[in-house]
Amino acid sequence: MRNPVIPMELLMFSKKLAEYEIREAGKIISNMGLDGVDLTVRPGGHIEPEEAVERLPGAVEVLGSEGLTVPMISTGIRSAEEKWSREIFSTASKCGIGYLKLGYWHYEGFGNVRRQLEDSRSKAAKLAELASEHGVVAGIHIHSGNYMSATGGMVERILDGIDTEYLGAYIDPGHMVLEGGRSGWRLGMDLLRDVIRMVAVKDFGWERNPKWEENWNLLHMPLSQGMVPWEEVFENLREVGFDGPVSLHSEYEMTTDQIIQQTARDVAYIKNFIHR
Repeated sequence: MRNPVIPMELLMFSKKLAEYEIREAGKIISNMGLDGVDLTVRPGGHIEPEEAVERLPGAVEVLGSEGLTVPMISTGIRSAEEKWSREIFSTASKCGIGYLKLGYWHYEGFGNVRRQLEDSRSKAAKLAELASEHGVVAGIHIHSGNYMSATGGMVERILDGIDTEYLGAYIDPGHMVLEGGRSGWRLGMDLLRDVIRMVAVKDFGWERNPKWEENWNLLHMPLSQGMVPWEEVFENLREVGFDGPVSLHSEYEMTTDQIIQQTARDVAYIKNFIHR
C-alpha cells in the first residue's frame, strides 16, 4: 500500500526556485506557510535523475529540518525501462515519498492518436507495476497542448485496464479549463473521480496579442484572477474523498522575488478552499 500523507497537504512545486539550494528554497517555502515541497527530480531540477540515490534522502532531511514534508516529487520518467526509473522509484519509497509525477508522452499529430494511446497504455501498465513493487503512486499529469494527457478523457483511456491503486491521475484544473472550456474540465474530473491521486494548482487567462489582434496570448494568472472556479474544484475533491497532495505551481513570468510575493498571496487564497 502507498505511504500515507496528511489529507490535502499544500506543497510548492520547486521549479521556480531552482536558483536556490534546497535548504534556502525550503526556508522560503516554509515562510510562505506551505506544508511541504513537490521537489523536482528530473533533468535541470533540484536533483538530477542520476543523483537521486545519493542526494534525495539528504534533501528530505534538510527540508524536514525546515518543518516541511516531501510527499511527492516531479520526475521526467516516461517508461519503466528508461535509465534511472527504478532507482528513483526505489529511493523515493525508502524516503517515505508516496507520490511521483511522471513525464509526458507527446502527441505526434493528426492520425496518430489511436496508435499512441496503445503505446501510452502499454508504458502506463509497466509503470504501475514498478510503482506497486515499491509501494508508491505514480501520476499522469493533465497538461494542455500536444500531449497524450491533454484532457481528463484521454487520461481515463490511458488508465483503462491499469491498476489504479498505483498509477492514477494527477489532475490540473488550470490546464483542464484551458482544454475544457465551460464544462469539459468538470466532465474530466467526474470521469477520473475514483483515480485522482494528486492535484496541481495554477491558473490562466487570455489576452489579445497586441501585434496580431486575431491571435490570443495565454497568461499565467494569480489564482484569484484566473478562469478556474476553485471553490467548485475543491468541493468536488471533498465529495470524492480526495486525500492526496496539492501542488502549487507558481509558473509566473516574473522575477523570483515577485514570484515569491505572488505565491504567498496564492497560498492565502487557496487555503480558503482547501481547509473547510
